Amino acid sequence: MSTTSEITVTPESVTVDGRTRTLTVVHHQHAGAGPVPIVLVFHGSMQTAAAIRSFTAGTFDRIGAQSGAVVAYLDGHKKHWNDARITNTSAARTDGVDDVAFAKAAIDLLQRRYGGDRAQVHAVGFSNGGQLVVRLIHEVPEALAGAAILSATQSVPENFAPDSPRQQPLPVLLVHGTQDPIVPYDGGMAKMYRFRPRGLGLSAPDTAAYYARRNGITAAPVVTPASPPSQVDRTEYRQPGHQPVTLYTVREGGHTIPGPKTARPRFLLGRTDTTFDTAGAINDFFGFPAR
Repeated sequence: MSTTSEITVTPESVTVDGRTRTLTVVHHQHAGAGPVPIVLVFHGSMQTAAAIRSFTAGTFDRIGAQSGAVVAYLDGHKKHWNDARITNTSAARTDGVDDVAFAKAAIDLLQRRYGGDRAQVHAVGFSNGGQLVVRLIHEVPEALAGAAILSATQSVPENFAPDSPRQQPLPVLLVHGTQDPIVPYDGGMAKMYRFRPRGLGLSAPDTAAYYARRNGITAAPVVTPASPPSQVDRTEYRQPGHQPVTLYTVREGGHTIPGPKTARPRFLLGRTDTTFDTAGAINDFFGFPAR
């Protein structure tokens, strides 16, 4: 366990189907006595909890900070997640790892040990982790209060096989770069570092429209173009009585998480927009107080 003046970082583990699963928990020192929001962060392929925390320069630690949220970075099985894509050939899928059960076990631990509020669970996922968030939205929407999908899109129907999918509206935030070399912004074949096909997906705008339809939104989206120096457009689906969907389109952005740290190697991942605060956008979308 390590502690700064504001946060405590603690390694934790849970047992799921006989496997020991690990996670890193960031707990804010000023958390109040009552239940606090829970934020689950799922890394991308070939990453770990530590890697995505470094990848984002620790900025995700402070999502929900003013609410005293507990932020948990979960570790995938052999650095991957068993998402619902049929073409996923990672060990997480071929070994039959139940990552939905892992997410639920993590929520149980965070409630029991850190005062987490089961009614305020928010899932954030990057790339393969974003695909796992897609699976959670479809299989256990009742466990979530909101979701953020980064550099991942909805799979086409023939490449998507969630177990016992459920229809329940959820707030969904998406962030995607127009020059993503791994998960194309305009849709098509996702590939791991330009090879190893991961299956067909919708475009980022069509993914946003898909979730807007799931939420029962019939109103046309409102697009706010980037205002220099920003290079990020915002598309919002909002309608009274319905859960919102927002897409941030990062012009010339790559397979990265916009924020203070540039992703490397650039020739594989593309450009990182360092002017956009992804963690801040997630914080605001989930309705947490300003950081």
